[in-house]
Amino acid sequence: MNPLAAGAIALLAGVAAPTVALAQDAAATTPPAVVITGSRIPRASLEGPSAVTVLTADDLEKQGFRNVFDALSNQTQNSGFTQGADYGNTFTPSANAISLRGLGPNHTLVLLNGRRLADFPIAYDGTVNFTNLANIPSSVVERVEILSGGASAVYGSDAIAGVVNIILKKQFDGLDVNLKAGATSRGGAGDKRVQITGGKSFDKLNTLFSLELLERDPLWSADRDFMASRTGVAPTSVMGRKNVSTGKYVDLGAACAAIGDLFGGSTVSYASKTGSYCASPKVSPTYWTTITKNSSQNLFGSANYELSPTTTLFAEALYGQNRSTNNTRGPSWTSRSLTDSYFWNQNTSAYEAWNRYISPEEMGGVDRYNRYWDDKASSISLGLRGAITGTTWNYEASYTASLYTSQDHRPRALANIDSFFLGPQLGVDKNGVAIFAPDPARLTKRLTPQEFDSITGASVSDDKSWTNTLSLTANGEAFTLPAGPVKLAAVAELGKQGFSNEPDARINQGYFNVATGSDVTAGTRKRYALGAEASIPVIETVDATLAGRYDRYNFAGRDDGKFTYNGGIEWRPLKQLLVRGTYATSFRAPDMNYIYKARGTGYYSSSTDYYRCAKAGQAIAGCEFANYSPGADYVQTGSKDLRSEKGRSTGLGIVWSPSADLDISLDYWNIKISDLVTNLDADQLLRDEAACRIGGDLSSPTCADAIARITRFPDNALNRPGEIKSILVNPINAAATSVDGMDVAGKYVFRTRDYGNFIAKANYSKTLNKHSRQFSGDPLKDDLADLTNYDWRDKLNASLTWNTGKWSHTLFLQRYGKTPNAAGEAFLTPTTLVNASVVYRLNDRATVSVALNNLFNQVKADSSAGWPYYPVGNYSPVGRQGWIELNYHFGG
Repeated sequence: MNPLAAGAIALLAGVAAPTVALAQDAAATTPPAVVITGSRIPRASLEGPSAVTVLTADDLEKQGFRNVFDALSNQTQNSGFTQGADYGNTFTPSANAISLRGLGPNHTLVLLNGRRLADFPIAYDGTVNFTNLANIPSSVVERVEILSGGASAVYGSDAIAGVVNIILKKQFDGLDVNLKAGATSRGGAGDKRVQITGGKSFDKLNTLFSLELLERDPLWSADRDFMASRTGVAPTSVMGRKNVSTGKYVDLGAACAAIGDLFGGSTVSYASKTGSYCASPKVSPTYWTTITKNSSQNLFGSANYELSPTTTLFAEALYGQNRSTNNTRGPSWTSRSLTDSYFWNQNTSAYEAWNRYISPEEMGGVDRYNRYWDDKASSISLGLRGAITGTTWNYEASYTASLYTSQDHRPRALANIDSFFLGPQLGVDKNGVAIFAPDPARLTKRLTPQEFDSITGASVSDDKSWTNTLSLTANGEAFTLPAGPVKLAAVAELGKQGFSNEPDARINQGYFNVATGSDVTAGTRKRYALGAEASIPVIETVDATLAGRYDRYNFAGRDDGKFTYNGGIEWRPLKQLLVRGTYATSFRAPDMNYIYKARGTGYYSSSTDYYRCAKAGQAIAGCEFANYSPGADYVQTGSKDLRSEKGRSTGLGIVWSPSADLDISLDYWNIKISDLVTNLDADQLLRDEAACRIGGDLSSPTCADAIARITRFPDNALNRPGEIKSILVNPINAAATSVDGMDVAGKYVFRTRDYGNFIAKANYSKTLNKHSRQFSGDPLKDDLADLTNYDWRDKLNASLTWNTGKWSHTLFLQRYGKTPNAAGEAFLTPTTLVNASVVYRLNDRATVSVALNNLFNQVKADSSAGWPYYPVGNYSPVGRQGWIELNYHFGG
C-alpha cells in the first residue's frame, strides 16, 4: 500500500503529552513517541510549537480537586465566568462547563481519548451547545491536556479558544478500591465517593473497567448565616392584597399574626409606603440551593485484542447516570398571572391583585418543591489500529457513537390555582377583566399538604442529543530531508449529530398555570472533513509544522464549508532553549440550538431594571427594581441564516530547560473571532436601554435595537405600570471580539539525600486586552473595563510538594484576580485560597490521604447588590471542606 494512500485511516486520536512539563524527574532518556494534543503526528520530545498544559492523575489527588471538572475549572487558562451546577438558578444545573480565555463554553472543544462526545442536551444559558464535564470517572483518568488557541486545522469546528483532551488509562493490572468522604466545617455540602477499578491481561487481550458511585448533599442558602436572611431591602411578600386603582395594599388585619410561625417564625406584617402586607426576609434563602444535590453512577470499560503483532482491535464504552436536585424558588401565586395579574372584585367593586407565597410548613417540607433532572450519558468506540507492514506508517479506523438524554421534572402550579384562591370566575367586565367574588379567607388561610397537592404538579420534559462519527487517520514518514525525515498525518471523517428538546405536552394544553407556546425544538446536521498535517525538519535547529483541513456541514437545507490551516515553528538556538510560534485559523459552525430554536418563552433568574432605577434616582445597591427575582420574561427564537464564526489565533513563546529539574516557559497568545454568534445579552440590553432613554443617542444602532427589544407596560397601566413586559432575544453574527494575554509556567525539583524531594510548580495567566463590538457601527468596547464582565482578569496557581519516605505533602495556592462586584459598580479585590493534602503509604498496596480545601475557611463577601451577599459564580459559599481517602490495591 502506498503510504500516502494509507493516510486516509483512523480516529481523532489527539492523545498526548505536556509541553509545560518539559523536563522529567527521571534521568534523561529518549521518550517514546506520543501524540501531543493539537497534532496527529507522534513525536519523541514533549514540547512543541504550541503550549500544552498537562494535569496528571496525581495532580487531581494531591491538589484537592474533587473531579475532572473541578481540576479544569481551576486552571489559569479557564478565565471565563460560567453558570454551572453550583450557580443556583440556571438552565443547566446538572452540568458543568469551562470557558477558556473567557470566550464561552462553546468555543472550547472537549475530547475524550481524542474523540468527540454528544453535547449536553440543554443549551447553556438557554443559548449555546457545550460538552458536560460532570460524568468522567476520575479513577481511570491518566492525564488531562489543555491546548490553548485555535486547532480547527486538526480537529475541525469548535476549537477556537482551545482543546481539552481527557485521556483515560489503557491498561490496568489488579483491582483498586477507593473510598472518599468529605464534609464542610460550616455544614452542608457533604460528599461520598466509591471507586472500583480493575484490569487484567489474558494473553492477547487487555481489559480495564471502572465503577464510580458519587453522592453529594445540597447546600441551602439557609445553611450559611451570612445569607440566611435578606437584609437592607423590603422582605418578600408572603401574603398581599392590593387595590390596583389606588396602588395601596388592603390591610389584612390579624392574618399576618396568625401565620407568624411560617418561614421559621419570620413572617410579620410589613408596613410599606403603599400599605401593609405579610412578609418574611427568609423566603429566598429558604427556597434556594447554592449547591445542588447530586447522585451519580459512572461506568467505563475498555478492551484491546491483539489480532496480530501489527494489528489491534479496540473497544471503549462509557455510561453514566445522574440525578441532580435543586431549588431556586418556592411555590408562589399571583392572581391572573397569565393575563394582567389583577381582577374585578365584585364584593368590593374594585380592581385588585392578590398574591400568596406557600411556606415549607404548609406543604410538608422545603424539598416538596424541589426540581430534579435524570441524565444518562453513553459513548462507545470501536476500531482497529496498527502498523502498515514494511513502512513507518501507523493507522487507526474507528466508529464512535455518543448519546445524552436528560429528563427535567419541574414543579408547577396547576391551572386551577386561581379558582382555589378566588373561587369561580363570574365572567369579564366591559374592559375584558375577569370578575370574581372571592372570600378573603381563601387568601389568608393556612394550607394543608393535601391542599398544596391539589394545586401543584410537575411537568416532565425530555431532551436528547447524539453524535456518530466514522474516522480514518494515518501517520508516518514520507521522505527524508538533510535535517531529518518529513512526517505526515492524514484524517478523513464523516459524522452526523442531532438534538431534540421536547417540553411537556400538557403545557400547551393549559394543564399548568403557565403561558402556552413551549414548542419542540429539534434538528440534525451532517459533517464531512479531510485534513493533512506535516512535520518538517528545516535545519538542525529549526522544525516547522503545517496543517490544513476542510470541513463541510449540511444543516437546515443549506451547506457551509470552511478550510482552516495552521503553521508552527520551533527554533532551538541552544539545546536548553526553545523559541516557538504559531499561527492558526479556526471556525465554529453555528450552534444547532441557535439554528433550530423554536419560539420559546421563559424568565431570567433575576433582572435589574436600570431604567426605572435611574428614573427613581436610586443607586443600584439600594434600588427596589434591582436584582429582583424571578426576573424579566423573555421571548427567544433561532435563526437558520447564521454564518459560521471565523477565528484567528497567534502565539509566541520561549521555553528554558537548563536541567531535568528546572523548566520555565513564557507564552503570548492572541485570539480574534469575527462573525461571532451570540444571543443578545438581556442585562446589557437593559443597561443600554437605560443609558439611551436617560440621555443617549436614540438613533445609534445599539440604542435603536435595545429599545425595540424591550417591551414595557404603559406608564399609566392599572397594574405593573412601567414594568418590563418581555425582552426579545435572538442570535446574531456579532461583528468581532478579540482577546490576548500571557501565560507563565515553571517547575523546579530540589532533591536532598536526607529530607526527600521538593517539587515547586507555578502557572500564571493574565488577560492583557479584550475588546468587542456587537454591531459594526458601534464603538469598540473594552471588556476588561466593563463592570458587567465577570471573567477573571488573571489567575495564579502554585503548589509545593514534599515527598519523603512514605509521606507526600502538598500545599496548593490559588490566587484569583479582580472581578466586578454584583452591582457592576467597582472591582472586588483579589483573593487567595489554599488547599493542603497529606498522603501516607501504609504499605505496597494501601494509601490513606487527608485533604483540606480552603484551609483558612474564606468566603468572599459581596453585598453590593444585596442578597445572597457573595459573588455567585466566581466564588463558592462552602468555606473549608475536609476529605479523607483510602485506596487499596488487590492483585498484581
